[in-house]
Amino acid sequence: MWKLIKRLFGSSEEHEEYKEDPMKYLIVGLGNIGSKYDGTRHNIGFDVVDAMAKSKEVSFKNDTLADVCTIKNKGRTLILVKPTTYMNLSGKAVRYWMTKHKVKVENLLIIVDDLHLDYGAIRLRTKGKDAGHNGLKNIQDLLNTSQYPRLKMGIGNDFRKGNQVNYVLGKWSDKEESELGEFIQRGIKTVYDFTTIGAARAMSSNNSK
Repeated sequence: MWKLIKRLFGSSEEHEEYKEDPMKYLIVGLGNIGSKYDGTRHNIGFDVVDAMAKSKEVSFKNDTLADVCTIKNKGRTLILVKPTTYMNLSGKAVRYWMTKHKVKVENLLIIVDDLHLDYGAIRLRTKGKDAGHNGLKNIQDLLNTSQYPRLKMGIGNDFRKGNQVNYVLGKWSDKEESELGEFIQRGIKTVYDFTTIGAARAMSSNNSK
């Protein structure tokens, strides 16, 4: 009988291998690959995870659909991901790395620019609509849910009608650039709070009023 159970369902050790690890998180910064997009508003997600990796003296390595590295913080494992699919296909990388590392959706965090928020504002949410953001739309489509956490980094909307694309893909202004380091550090703090004290407390502590 035991042999039949093992053949049908696998051993207890094999099942243990496929259990989701509550201490493992997938932190995905959204952006576009290529040097021409460096330092643009749309790449703030890349900037946050880049700064996280740098602070831990870890380097990203190119892998399937993304540049990836792993850091540790207070007993948690954080897998940092920068999709190399371009923004509009970010969901392919998110789904692949969630599956590969068996990360539950509650432990996924997408870091994304948001032009509906003033520059420097932060909003951590556990669910929501894509609000016209193509990266979030693709993630929602491929995960088949909008019930996943996201960290919105405000980039403002100081552009004339019809100039949205140029603004989003444009470089930071001198004033924005001077405040960018502090903005990114607040984003990093929010990520670490999300992984340690939970989404509710992290939202209370970090979301801009």
